[in-house]
Amino acid sequence: MKNLHKLLAFVGITMIATPNVAGHLNLFLNQHEVMRLLGLSAELYYVRDGLVNEYALHFTVPVPGNIHDITFTWQSLAGRPLPYKINIESSDLTVLPRPTMNISRLGSIPTDIETFSIDMQCSGLRSAEVDVTITIEVTLNRATNNVTELVFRRKKICLEVEPTEKISNTIDDPLLLETMSVIAPTGLLTLIIGGVLALMLVLILISIAYCARSPTKRGGHSQPLRTSSFQRLQTHAPSAPPSIVFPPAPPTSTLPRSERINERTGTNTIDAKELLTIHRYRVRLSKVLQEGTFGRVFRGTYNDEQEVLVKTVAQHASKNQVSLLLKEGTRLYAASHPAILPLLGVSIDDISTPFLLYAASADTVNLKLFLNQEPSSRTLTTIQIVMMSYQLAVALGHLHSHQVLHCDVAARNCVINEQLQVKLTDSSLARDLFPEDYSCLGDSENRPIKWMALETLQKNEFSEASDTWAFGVLMWELCTLARQPYQEINNDDMEQFLSEGFRLAQPVNCPDELFTIMAYCWALLPHERPSFGQLKVCLQEFHNQLTRYV
Repeated sequence: MKNLHKLLAFVGITMIATPNVAGHLNLFLNQHEVMRLLGLSAELYYVRDGLVNEYALHFTVPVPGNIHDITFTWQSLAGRPLPYKINIESSDLTVLPRPTMNISRLGSIPTDIETFSIDMQCSGLRSAEVDVTITIEVTLNRATNNVTELVFRRKKICLEVEPTEKISNTIDDPLLLETMSVIAPTGLLTLIIGGVLALMLVLILISIAYCARSPTKRGGHSQPLRTSSFQRLQTHAPSAPPSIVFPPAPPTSTLPRSERINERTGTNTIDAKELLTIHRYRVRLSKVLQEGTFGRVFRGTYNDEQEVLVKTVAQHASKNQVSLLLKEGTRLYAASHPAILPLLGVSIDDISTPFLLYAASADTVNLKLFLNQEPSSRTLTTIQIVMMSYQLAVALGHLHSHQVLHCDVAARNCVINEQLQVKLTDSSLARDLFPEDYSCLGDSENRPIKWMALETLQKNEFSEASDTWAFGVLMWELCTLARQPYQEINNDDMEQFLSEGFRLAQPVNCPDELFTIMAYCWALLPHERPSFGQLKVCLQEFHNQLTRYV
C-alpha cells in the first residue's frame, strides 16, 4: 500500500484503501484551503496520480461558521478533459439551502490545474450543524462505462443571525446601511451606551472582589487570606452519605461567560504543523505501563534517542476501537501547549494496530496511578496540589481559547513526572484502561458519569462550563489521592442526586480556600461557574498567599 503523504491532525477512520483509477486524475485541497479549514500547512489529496485516498474521503471536514465557501483543486492526467457530474445535498435545507457552485453541474475536468468553489450560505434562521454530501462522478472511459464515484462529506456550522444582522445581510447598498445606522433613535443609542458602561463598571467591581482575600490573625501569625467570592458548602443532614453535601448558594451577581455548547468533538482550530507519519521500525518499545482489554500504553524510544509514550491496541481490537483511538488521540493536537502532552505523530504501517507517539520523559506516569500508588505515610502538600491544579487550569484555558473542549477532564487523563509537572492528555484508551470510571446509562456509550455536569447528564450538552465542573472533581481527586468520587452513589442515581443539590464533601486536610474554589465549579447553572481564566487567577493568588507565609 502506498504511504499516506499527509495525515490530518484529528480524524476518525474506518479503513484505508487505494483503488487505482489508472492515473487519470488529481483531486485535492491545496495548501491555502487546508490552512483555512484545518489550520495545517499541507495539501490534502483525495485522488493522487489516480490513487483514491479512502482514508481522507472518510474524514468529515468541519466548515466553521465564518467560512461560507470551500474550494477544490483538480486536474485531468489523461491527456484530455474527463467528463464529470457533481451533486450536492444538504441535510437541512431550512438552515442551509442547497449549496451552489461556480462551475456547471455537468462538464469536463480540465487538463491544467484549476480550482472550483462551492458556496454554502446559511439561512441564519437557527444555529445547527448541517451535513453536506458532495458526490463527484468521473467518467474515465465512455466505451466501457468506467465511472468512478467520489463522495466528500462536510459539516457546515450555521449560526442564528440576529434580526439586525439579517437586515444587513439582505441590503447590498452600503450607503443605505450607513444611513440606517445614522438615523437610529438617539434615546435608544444613549440607553445602550449607558447600559454598556454600567455593565463594565459592575464587571470591574466583581473582578476585583472575585479573588479578594481578607487577612486574619491567629496566635499573632498572619494566616492565608480567604477567598471572598466563593461560598462555603454547608453539610447536608446526617442521614446523607458522608461524602455528599449541598452546593454553595448562587452568588448575587456572576461574571458573564460564553455558553458555546458543542458535541464531544468540539470545534478544533489547529495552530500546529502537520502531524508526522512515523515508520514503525523507528519506534522501540521497552516496557508496558498499562494494559486493558484491547488497549496498551508502552514506554519506548523514537529513533533510539527520544523518550516517548506509545498508545496502541491489541491485534484483536475491532475497527471501531481502532477508529476511536485515532479520533480521540488526535483531538488535542489542535492546541499545542507546554502543559498538554504533545503528540509527536502516528504510525499506521499496520492500520489494524496503529501507534500514537507522545513526547514524554522516562519518569512520566499516569496521574491517577501516581496518586493511587502514593504511600500512606506521605501525602501531597497544599502548595503542591495548588500548583498542579494551576498547571491544568492553564492547559484547559488554552484549549478553550482555541475553541476545543476536552469533555473528559479527570486524573486518568493527565500525566505527571517526578518534579510534579502535570500535563493534560487526550482521553484515548481511558475507557479501556479505567473501566471503573465509566458506565452506560441505558445505552451503549461509556461515559464518565461521576465527572459529568448536570446538564451533560440530562441533555448531553458539553461546554466550557462542563469542563469546569469536571475540573472541580479533578481537584477533589488531587486532594484525596484519586479516591473514587461519589463512591456510595449508583451511576443511575447521579442525575437525581445532583438535581437535589448534593455535591462532594470537603476532603480531609483540604483548606477552606481550596475547597471553595472546587465547590464553585459545581454551581448548578453553567454561567455561574468560573472560567479557567478566573480559576487561574484565584489559584495563583492562593499560591502566593501560601508561599508568603512558608
